Amino acid sequence: MHTATSPARTSATSGARRHGTPAASDPNLASIARKVANGRRLSIEDGAALYATPDTWSVCALADLVRRRMHGDIAYYNVNRHLNYSNVCALSCTFCSFYRKAGQDGAYEHSIDQIREEAAAAAAAGATEIHIVGGLHPHLPFDYYTEMLRAITAVAPRLHIKAFTAVEIVHFARISKRGRDKYEGLKAVLRDLVAAGLGSLPGGGAEVFDDRVHDRAFKGKIRAGTWLDVHRAAHELGLNTNATMLYGHIESRAERIRHMDILRRQQDRTLGEWARDSGIGLQSGDAVVLTGPPELYPGPRLPEAGRCRRGFFQAIIPLPFIPDDSSLQHLPGPTGLENLRTIAVARLMLDNFPHVKAFWIMQTLELAQFMLLNGADDIDGTVVWYDITKVGTTSTHQETTAWDLQRAIREAGLRPVERDTLYRPIDRDGNTWRVSTPAECPAQLRHP
Repeated sequence: MHTATSPARTSATSGARRHGTPAASDPNLASIARKVANGRRLSIEDGAALYATPDTWSVCALADLVRRRMHGDIAYYNVNRHLNYSNVCALSCTFCSFYRKAGQDGAYEHSIDQIREEAAAAAAAGATEIHIVGGLHPHLPFDYYTEMLRAITAVAPRLHIKAFTAVEIVHFARISKRGRDKYEGLKAVLRDLVAAGLGSLPGGGAEVFDDRVHDRAFKGKIRAGTWLDVHRAAHELGLNTNATMLYGHIESRAERIRHMDILRRQQDRTLGEWARDSGIGLQSGDAVVLTGPPELYPGPRLPEAGRCRRGFFQAIIPLPFIPDDSSLQHLPGPTGLENLRTIAVARLMLDNFPHVKAFWIMQTLELAQFMLLNGADDIDGTVVWYDITKVGTTSTHQETTAWDLQRAIREAGLRPVERDTLYRPIDRDGNTWRVSTPAECPAQLRHP
């Protein structure tokens, strides 16, 4: 594997990146660079300028500056396994080539015994996490999902279960007929899932928070407010979650920036009380900023994951649209440079998100490696099976090794650190592992 850096770009920016705010060739970036240098929040207009400027490399250099402030020379990966329990779905989103209707050729659903076998295989291979998502199956009862979690916990009790998008959680609330109060119904479903073994939520189903885009590309799917409610409920129950943005289809760059701002404002509310109690984050008004220079932080810069009263968004994961065989296959999808710029803009705009993930399955490992120099600090994990999208393959067997991930990180000039789902470092000896430095929350934030 080769790192895709140009000599001109390296000589122009590498020293500036490590020692100060890089100089930009576009004068429109000067005020943005000053804000980044001083740890001040960027505006919606700043986000538009980051997308509009022809000086892509200065945008990437600013993102790298922020990334190194927060994570130094560390880049994360994990040993995980994905599981798609069914591709049968009641929805028919135009961007999706994964779903099938019941009885359609290629439709499948896993039995609990099959899921138990997958979990046992993941644990035997040394995985620390199993990542589970599927379609909105119109006939499976809610008990199927709780039984799934209990079966996994029984056979692999140390395996962290990151499962079910916000769209699935809403579906579960409907099929389990939880009360008249929709929000309390969501919390009731989440409590049941946690009791059965759920450890955190992935970030899927967010797509782009815009009604125009919603009605054209995924009509029938939950809107932004409901997606945010699910994650707010999860955070209130102490679950950490991720957030995604599916870009490069019919949305505009302005709509991407608004999506980021909506996520940022929700994270402000989530971290606000925690920041005040713990000295985490630079606060300006209602904003909690984690990306400023070190001297601004009298306490820890980043929230620590643990048994806390409140969870938070851990990572933003920009996902490029892959046309595949979807109803939008006539669209070209984003270019590599657009992918690179979007990762950088996400790092700069989402100043209260601890992590930015370059999901190698959809970005390719080669581009994800390059993204580690442009804002991303995580390239995900070994994956093994993935059926949602297929880049350059028709197989659901999409696997890389921990060695390949480590190599990609080292070639980028960074230090690979294996993490668990909560970003705690892992010590490993073959398939035997342990959390090396369990993170604890401040005493006042722990569950009673």
